[in-house]
Order: sequence, then structure tokens, then C-alpha cells
Amino acid sequence: MCISGGAEQQPTSAERVRAILASAHSMTMVADGRSTEVSRGNGPGAPQHVHLHPSPADAGLTGAAGAGERVPATLKFTDVAPLPVRDRVRARVTVMGWLTSRDKAASPAGDCMEFATAVFETATCKAGIGLDDLMAAPADPLATYEADILTHLMEEHSHCIPLLLRLVEPRFLQLMERVVPLAIDRYGITLRVEYPLGHHDVRLPFHKTLTDAGQFGLQLQALLNTARRCSHGSRLLSGERGPDENAISRRS
Repeated sequence: MCISGGAEQQPTSAERVRAILASAHSMTMVADGRSTEVSRGNGPGAPQHVHLHPSPADAGLTGAAGAGERVPATLKFTDVAPLPVRDRVRARVTVMGWLTSRDKAASPAGDCMEFATAVFETATCKAGIGLDDLMAAPADPLATYEADILTHLMEEHSHCIPLLLRLVEPRFLQLMERVVPLAIDRYGITLRVEYPLGHHDVRLPFHKTLTDAGQFGLQLQALLNTARRCSHGSRLLSGERGPDENAISRRS
């Protein structure tokens, strides 16, 4: 039996927040009554801390906190789909906490944002995330690879998309104009089906939850194998195997 467009296992709000924090390179920070764009530091740190490097033009903002002082601050992240789709913003995350100044001689990396709470918001839900929720959420091994994988899938293996559509209930394909991979996570892949008016997102769950990024290719290949065994009457779909399909399973 082919996969339907109903609800399947998917990341919790806390898992989504953790993945967004892990993959985001830039964000908006509001502190001391001022707003600026900053980039996240790449150094190690506990999940409750977001280390920041201010942009050169805004270097004075993080200096608002004196040595040992904690200034209330807010970080705003926008999660944008890697591929161009209708309504490209997938989620917004607002992190609230304190900006703490560091001893620049001992730690030249800059200031530190201490996590207090976060708000996760999509077009269909809004949830508050506490520190305990964030710490308990498992990390998604695909979070930092998602954009590259989706881009590679669409540019080099777009012939696999019609095959994956065999796993979608035909009722979701009526009047379809196009379909684009919207997201991947440790539980599966999400396709955005676009119509003349509106769109619908369909999740295709992996056979097994990923615990390592290297498992992605095998799980995608398993979905493709399942799709080949599905019968589908849509004239938009093809059962032919693309010449490079196995190459996906070799890419993590």
C-alpha cells in the first residue's frame, strides 16, 4: 500500500527549533533597544548558548553589555526553504534571553546569548519552547546538510521526483502544477505540491529514523524502491528508472 498524505512521524517543535539553531548562519538581534544583523559563532557550546560574532558595521551593539553584565536580548530567525517554492518561509523562531559580555582577552570570539525561552511559529502552529524542551530534543543529523541535499536532489536527480509522487495519494495530485522538495529531516522528506491556487505539503516518512547523516542515501533509496512497487494512474508519473538514481544513495 502506498503512503498517504496524512499525518506521519515528524519533528517536534523543540526538534525544529534545535535544527534551525544548528543550521542558521545569520539572524536579527535586538538588544539595548537596537536591532542588527549578526552571524553565529562556530565554536562549541551547550545548546542553551548561542555565540555571536557581530558584523563589522555593527560591532558596537554587542558592546552594550559591560563586563559581567547581562542585557535582555532577543534573537529572531527565519527558516527559509532552500529551494524556491511558493510561500518560502517555513518557520520563524524568536529566542529570548540575555546577552553576556565576555573578557575579550580570554575569549576574543565576542559575546554570548544565554537561552531562556523560544517561540516557534509556522503557518499552522505556535509553540513555546523552554530550555528543558530544547535540551531533551534529539539533534537532527541532517540539519546542517539539508540545503545541499535538497539542491543536489533537484538539480542532479529531478527525475526521482515523479517516482516519489507514486507514494502520494492521487487526490493530492489533482490540478497539480508542480512539486518541489520542501524539507528533509531525520524522519522523512516533505514535498510541496503546488496548484493554481494554493499548495499542499506531503510527508514521505523514511522506513527508519536516521541517527547519522550517512544513512540518508539508503533511506531515500528505500523510498524509491517502495515507489516502484506502487501502481499509480497519473499521466504525470513515470515508472522508468533514471540512469543516475543509484548515485543518490552514495551521497550523504
